[in-house]
Amino acid sequence: LTMSLPITITITITFLVVAGLIIPSVHSLSNSKPNFQDIVSKMRADLPQPKQASPSVSSSNIDYASPPSCVAQEARSLNLFSTTPLIYSAPLSRLCHPHPVYLKLDLLQPSGSFKDRGMAHLCTTVQKMHNSASNSDTADRMKVISSSGGNAGLAVTTVARNIPQMDVSVIVPETTKPLVVEKLRSLGAEVTIHGKNWNAADALARQWVDDAKKSGGGAVYVSPYDNPLLWTGHSTVIDEIITQLLEQSFDQATTQTNNMKIGAVLASVGGGGLLCGILEGVERNYHGSNEIRSNLVRGTKVVACETEGAASFAASFNSDDGSIVCLDEIHSIATSLGATSVTPTVIQRSRRHRDRGEISSSGDDVMSYVCTDGEAVQGCVQFASDHRMLVEPACGASLAPLYSDRLRAKLLDQLNDNEDSVIVVEVCGGSGVNLDLLRGWKESFLEK
Repeated sequence: LTMSLPITITITITFLVVAGLIIPSVHSLSNSKPNFQDIVSKMRADLPQPKQASPSVSSSNIDYASPPSCVAQEARSLNLFSTTPLIYSAPLSRLCHPHPVYLKLDLLQPSGSFKDRGMAHLCTTVQKMHNSASNSDTADRMKVISSSGGNAGLAVTTVARNIPQMDVSVIVPETTKPLVVEKLRSLGAEVTIHGKNWNAADALARQWVDDAKKSGGGAVYVSPYDNPLLWTGHSTVIDEIITQLLEQSFDQATTQTNNMKIGAVLASVGGGGLLCGILEGVERNYHGSNEIRSNLVRGTKVVACETEGAASFAASFNSDDGSIVCLDEIHSIATSLGATSVTPTVIQRSRRHRDRGEISSSGDDVMSYVCTDGEAVQGCVQFASDHRMLVEPACGASLAPLYSDRLRAKLLDQLNDNEDSVIVVEVCGGSGVNLDLLRGWKESFLEK
């Protein structure tokens, strides 16, 4: 094998064998179907046409533009976030038979995580408000101050560096990996390390913004998860998933598009921003004017994934009165999920989605899944082996319900009412990972 391969490939294979892991294959992704440039063009087409009573199954009468063209339009037009691939996973589909499994690869966003979506929409909006309030002919410089375990800070810094006249300060807790701190500084952010957890870092960020306002400064606080502008930006992931599933169904000459269903969407939960966005996107398409898009998400179960020791959503969602539970501390390797409490809005939206399913008997539901740190790491390692991409344990939590025998049996049982439905995993990404870290997690949790 070695003699028949080019030297560069030989070196790569040797490195991977030594590391015991797999690295991303960009070339393999570039050959994936569908043609995502075509999808982007269609998403920027005309607004949706009126709902038809009996839509026929034809690619010519599906309005792929509804509703992505009118959501976070300015941020999208400025290329501040990407339309990421949705790929079919053969290994996970075999594990989850008869449900096809698709992976939404938001780890390929410019900063490395889904957070670019929300931060792009938020930053373009606050900049427009700032410019409107300015009395000068040219826009004044403005500063955004954010608290982050890493990924939100990387997202706001990546976005802001592409917006004229915008500076960034990021306050991270002491648990943040040096790898992430170095990335933030290399991107031009002013970084401060403060506090044992995210809540302490966030308190300082808010204090700095208040101090700046008192002194006449133009600083704006940017939450990593608790802002409606973030949620709307994140909701674009559902718009893209629907468009891409419909596109792939016609590429495969599917004749049952009207009966296609998204059985479950799996996503990791920290403070609840991504989950708020997913629920917003599902609801917008559910009540939209395009019947085929609406039908695709009717009955969808949204699976909120966390690790033990960081399960603030589960604690609040499962409480009798829905009150917000604040954890004393975070005890998990998934430090990016390290919010001790979730935004109240995510509980409200989750219960509304669940209640709609109960009232209509459509099957809509929100399910809370909590995995161990070991199961999250197993998800990361197996995902790297199967798909040659690296994610951190916070993202591994959303893969655990499929890779863990214990959790997969539970999920498939809850999807047995629609055996033809597809499962979609929001591969949210995260920049706190490299080969050395993943090998260390594997040794600590899977090779004891």
